[in-house]
Amino acid sequence: MISKSKILNSHEINQKLKRLAWEVYEKNSAEKEIIVVGISERGLILAKKLADFINKISNIKANISLLELDKDNPYNKEVSFKLKEKEYSNKVIILVDDVLSSGQTLMFAAKHFLKTRLTSLSVLVLVDRNHNRYPIKADFVGLSLSTTLQEYINVELKGANKGVYLS
Repeated sequence: MISKSKILNSHEINQKLKRLAWEVYEKNSAEKEIIVVGISERGLILAKKLADFINKISNIKANISLLELDKDNPYNKEVSFKLKEKEYSNKVIILVDDVLSSGQTLMFAAKHFLKTRLTSLSVLVLVDRNHNRYPIKADFVGLSLSTTLQEYINVELKGANKGVYLS
């Protein structure tokens, strides 16, 4: 049986997101609107919570959108993004994902925005594993965790077992 260690519980995840919301606000305090883009399901859950915190602590309107891609093999399927280009052109984009491991997912997600003029593009992750194979880094990090390549980070954001686990 694989042993799992709980690294963050639900309360600690919320505390990290509140701190990250303040960091995003500090960096973008002059903005009237930002777009918080959740990558796939867990990224969207985190993006919604983050946007709620930003909306509570500031006058910035934090809009939420979903970017979908095949995280396991992003070469197989085109990135799907709900907003039209004119809706995010010349705006601040915050890409949100649960874990930054190799950087591949975030690289493909960021690639979608390279053809559009933006005010800025930032990356926010709950956990950064420090195993980047691609030249991308997180601008906002909830928890930086150096792990071995054999270890796995599992993020549960629904149900009774909410938390971040290392196995």
